[in-house]
Amino acid sequence: MPTVAYRGGRLHCEEVPLDAIAREVGTPTFVYSHAAIVAAYDALDRALAARPHLVCYALKANGNLAVVRALAARGAGADVTSGGELYRALAAGIPASRIVYAGVGKRDDEIATALEAGILGFNVESEAELEAIDAIAGRLGRRARVAIRVNPDVDPRTHPYIATGLTDTKFGIPMGRALDAYRRALGLAHLDVVGVDCHIGSQLTDLAPLAEAFARLRAFTLEVRALGAPLEYVDVGGGIGIPYHEGQAAPDPDAYARTVLEGVGDLGLTVIVEPGRFLVGNAGVLLTRVLFTKPRAVGNGATRFVIVDAAMNDLIRPSLYQAHHDLVPVAEPAPGGEPVVADVVGPVCESADFLAKARPLPPLERGDLVAVRSAGAYGFVMASNYNARPRAAEVLVHGREFAVVRARETYEDLVRGETIPPFLR
Repeated sequence: MPTVAYRGGRLHCEEVPLDAIAREVGTPTFVYSHAAIVAAYDALDRALAARPHLVCYALKANGNLAVVRALAARGAGADVTSGGELYRALAAGIPASRIVYAGVGKRDDEIATALEAGILGFNVESEAELEAIDAIAGRLGRRARVAIRVNPDVDPRTHPYIATGLTDTKFGIPMGRALDAYRRALGLAHLDVVGVDCHIGSQLTDLAPLAEAFARLRAFTLEVRALGAPLEYVDVGGGIGIPYHEGQAAPDPDAYARTVLEGVGDLGLTVIVEPGRFLVGNAGVLLTRVLFTKPRAVGNGATRFVIVDAAMNDLIRPSLYQAHHDLVPVAEPAPGGEPVVADVVGPVCESADFLAKARPLPPLERGDLVAVRSAGAYGFVMASNYNARPRAAEVLVHGREFAVVRARETYEDLVRGETIPPFLR
């Protein structure tokens, strides 16, 4: 049964009506379904059960402590890309021994913190980073566990901003150069070369690019093993996509797991996967309220603007990626109603501030509640205070109950940490 669905004419998340959350918490608010998160994790975990594996949740998708804790309780590890994400993963209860640390620009203090915590490994993205990690580990009297992120030059067929496996991206080391990087790593005194890593992009709805990348990764891993590297794991990254609207194709966990295991499952290594969006994307909605409507004179086919209290600072994906999110009223529309084509826009002073363009929707009026679907990933984590707007609240639903897992920011929060220096007083 869908975790967000109409019951008795009202849109519910699990057993909780969304209008009840709006009355108590206000809008805009991100609402997450605990049941949907754990169901997605369990489905992927079962699909990979034929081989030793570790599901490392990519915190960049949604770093809320309650969300991460829900996954930690199922046995998830974490894929982190900053010292802040490492801090969040540890605070939520994920053991350091189940954390991999990626990212092209790790600072020295972040590397040192991760070494002192005892993480599972660094996914290293440049030769210069190898040297830095070795030097820092030496100063701390530690050994650093590393895998090198190899770039297989495979087109992931996704949005160019989230394609990471081509040679013109900043990520990883091209395969043609990566074997020399492994030779260098094996010669450094404070490194343990324990893995091989690859990640070609996000929101992948076609498994063919992944199959091609995994075949190249398998062949490359055999070359690394031939160098004498004591490999423990192969990390295939994440990127499995989700459907953002009805009819959009997306891989199911069984098909994805077959692609992973057919590619690298015979290497005798633990397989690490790093899903983010797949676990949380369709578990969340952004709850917003209509402020005003007004006619649209000319333009893209829309007859009017629907102005809501959520904006690009809350959910930037439509403005940044031209991403589609389904929008549905919280009060179930009467059957057979004529849709109205509208641009759904927010209060921010930018023409780029929109949640939907030229979208056929049930008639919406001032005060109506709207749920923006598939907002559990890359929603709050990419939010800002642009236009001095406090960031939204976050709510986690568990059956018939819900909890505010991040309070709505206040105006005082907006200036916390700022000072007016004495020479301006």
